[in-house]
Amino acid sequence: MWKLKCSTGDDSSLQSLNDFVGRQIWEYDPEGGTQGERDAIDAAQKIFHDNRFVKKHSSDELMRLQRLQEHGKRSWDAPSSDDIEANQLPMTKAGLKASLRRGVGFYSSLQADDGHWAGDYGGPMFLMPGLVITCYVTGVMDTVLPEPHKVEMRRYLHNHQNEDGGYGLHIEGHSTMFGTVLSYVTLRLLGEAPEAAVMVSARNWIKTHGGACMIPSWGKFWIAVLGCYSWNGLNPMPPEMWLLPYALPVHPGRFWCHCRMVYLPMSYVYGARGTGASTALTEALKDELFTQPYDSIDWNKARNQCAQEDLYYPHPLLQDVLWWACYKAEPMLLNSSLRRWALREVMRHVHYEDENTRYVCIGPVNKVLNMLCCWLEDPKSEAFKRHLPRVADFLWVAEDGMKMQGYNGSQCWDTTFAVQALAATGIAEEEFAHTLKKAHAYVEATQVREDAPESTKYYRHISKGAWPFSTRDHGWPITDCSSEGLKASAA
Repeated sequence: MWKLKCSTGDDSSLQSLNDFVGRQIWEYDPEGGTQGERDAIDAAQKIFHDNRFVKKHSSDELMRLQRLQEHGKRSWDAPSSDDIEANQLPMTKAGLKASLRRGVGFYSSLQADDGHWAGDYGGPMFLMPGLVITCYVTGVMDTVLPEPHKVEMRRYLHNHQNEDGGYGLHIEGHSTMFGTVLSYVTLRLLGEAPEAAVMVSARNWIKTHGGACMIPSWGKFWIAVLGCYSWNGLNPMPPEMWLLPYALPVHPGRFWCHCRMVYLPMSYVYGARGTGASTALTEALKDELFTQPYDSIDWNKARNQCAQEDLYYPHPLLQDVLWWACYKAEPMLLNSSLRRWALREVMRHVHYEDENTRYVCIGPVNKVLNMLCCWLEDPKSEAFKRHLPRVADFLWVAEDGMKMQGYNGSQCWDTTFAVQALAATGIAEEEFAHTLKKAHAYVEATQVREDAPESTKYYRHISKGAWPFSTRDHGWPITDCSSEGLKASAA
């Protein structure tokens, strides 16, 4: 049985500035749970699967079941006479207050012991493939993703396949080459046989829509890392861009942070031609993903191919001309001293990001890319080893399976919104002050109190606002959670 653990950092290589407050990871206990609890999870999984085309989102049934077990019998399980009265018209003040109390009581029961509200932050279908490919290429698949993880990941991909056999950019999206190829590859790496029904239908979708040559750039990148696509079939991502003067408008240090921190490690992998070793599985995938023999593919032509389902905006002519020029220059740069200098500069920024975020990184895409870069630089490096236990921070388990989250959670957002909602009921100070007090302790422990060191050198912006001024101006945090303190804060 899966169990959610919060505020834990058992691995000696992990670092934290707040004693891991807000950290949420799932661990598998083969002997855990009662038979009744396991039956309840099986039922929730079946209900989701049976309704997967109608209801795409999970309801965190595993987490809620665990919190229910920890809280035992709750006073709001059975409706009172006031609750019954609240559902009759005209609604009375007493009935409304009783219903609010039950709602606040239920939501308070979902609060983690460290004060935050844990929850699912999944949805995108292109996050988990990058993790699985990286684990496969670096040889840590069975260490980082043991069999219980693989089972739940396969469940997730089975549940979120579209009726036409394809996969979307996200769980509610129409089928795309990006989502379908990466999900197909991920299932194969997780042990799914090519003759399985889910694989046959996905493969049919891929081949009837032009094959994997039609996958967009990020997809081309990932299957090139796996060794199932040629680097000559990508438009260049030259790491030499990071050697340009910052004064230039095109310097990548000026990119939006999530764009910058993805293309930074991507440029290293591209510049180093970071491809995993050939295996029987990767050779089989070359036959399964394309509509023509792999050796006959025109990689120069494939650079700009993109399935219609994935095309948001065609390349402007100027962009294609610039990419053509970079493509022609790439053979001269590949083994040059300039390329080696650029790769060293990129890795300096990668290591800064890793160390500054304690190897969590800004998000799931650059997390696995940075991890891959550290392995390519030195497979036995301490940096690579420190990445491994932080993978768990991004994984979440619900009744639809295991997914990789869009961040390592949305704890601070969810907690602050929850507090606003609780305060709006007008009854929180009467009997749920302990809930607000725990939330306040979490918010306080989560504050970033200092800017990153050498922020200008690494293209970081200063923090906006400061503790405690910007938050206290809005009436939160509340330092006194007594009834009098809450009323004074509201005033």
